This record gives sequence, C-alpha cells and structure tokens, in this order.
Amino acid sequence: MIRPARLVASARIAASVARFFRDSPVDGHTVGNVAERGTGGNGRAAGGLARLPRVRVAVLASGSGTLLDSILAAEFPVSLVVVDRACRAEQVAADHGVECVRQDRTDFSPSFDRSAFSLELASLLSARSIELVAMAGYGTILDAAMHESFPGRIINTHPALLPSFPGWHAVRDALAYGVKVTGCTIHIATIEVDAGPILAQEAVPVLDDDDES
Repeated sequence: MIRPARLVASARIAASVARFFRDSPVDGHTVGNVAERGTGGNGRAAGGLARLPRVRVAVLASGSGTLLDSILAAEFPVSLVVVDRACRAEQVAADHGVECVRQDRTDFSPSFDRSAFSLELASLLSARSIELVAMAGYGTILDAAMHESFPGRIINTHPALLPSFPGWHAVRDALAYGVKVTGCTIHIATIEVDAGPILAQEAVPVLDDDDES
C-alpha cells in the first residue's frame, strides 16, 4: 500500500504545482503552509516535517553518478539505485551502502522497445515498494507504464533553466546560443520530455571559458 506523500513547494511555484495536481489523475490536496519555528503566524512548524514517515525513494542513474553522490551525501533516504548500463553510479551507490540494481538496456536503436523496458522497470520498483522516483542523469526516456505506476511521483533533474533548452544536449545548446546565465531545474516528470511542473530552479552565470564538459 502506498502512503500519502507530502510535497512542500516554495511560494513562487506553488500555483504551478497546484495546477498540475488539479489537471492530473493524481489526487492532491493543499493542507497548509510551512513556517519556521518561533516566527508565529498560521504556518505549520518546519521542524514537524522531520516526524513524517519516510518515503521509499529510488534514484535512476546512467553515468558518472555525480548527482547521485550529491543526493546520497546529503543523506536523503534513498532505498534503491537503478542503472540502465554499466557506469560509475554503481560504485557510488556501493560506496554509500545503497542497493544498486542494473536493468541493462542493450538496444539503443530506433526500434528500442521503450514500453517493455518501462514496464519491467515499473515492476522492479513496485516489487520493492518504491514510492518516489528521482532521475539523476538517467539516459532512458520512460514510457507510459512508469508514469501510470508512479503518477506525479517521478522527479527529473535537468541541466538548464526550463523551458529553455530541453532535451539531451541542454548545456551544449545553451553555450551555442550564447546565454550569459544558465542553471538547473528540478521538475515533475511527465510523458512529455522536460515539460512537467517545475519544483525548483537555480541560476548560475556562464563564464567565458565554460565548455560542455
């Protein structure tokens, strides 16, 4: 059984998140706002969040594991890491003592059966009672089976300030365009790539000697 999850969104993006839940099959309700302890007001004390039940989180990764390492170093309660190929993320998971499963993607051709792969992944995660999925540099686009199994509970990271520069080559595209500011985005993943509601963004300046690496 999946426990109800609580999502805390900043005031800047709260309206966008509320619209997502209103327009999606996910049953979402606004339960209040959060305030720091001792500030007064009608907000719920932020310290109370620590007493909420822990959600079982899986992180999907494909590459160097840099994002995964940051997530685990921050002591997020990650229950499982899943990779779709041999990669350094496996060692990162091992270094942090987190179970890692490799679901090998052997077909990178246009005829790749994305539906079957996504269904297998959804079954793997459900069998381990995963409740929230975070994609951290994951190299496979997920099909409907995953979104239907985890509606509104798949979070993606993207190396640009969406909606600008969606897709695989966001950093390269931003540099080629000549932007002076870029950044990163965390958003709820939907069936449309890089188009879900934005949860958080952080901007950084582009330096003269910056490159894609």
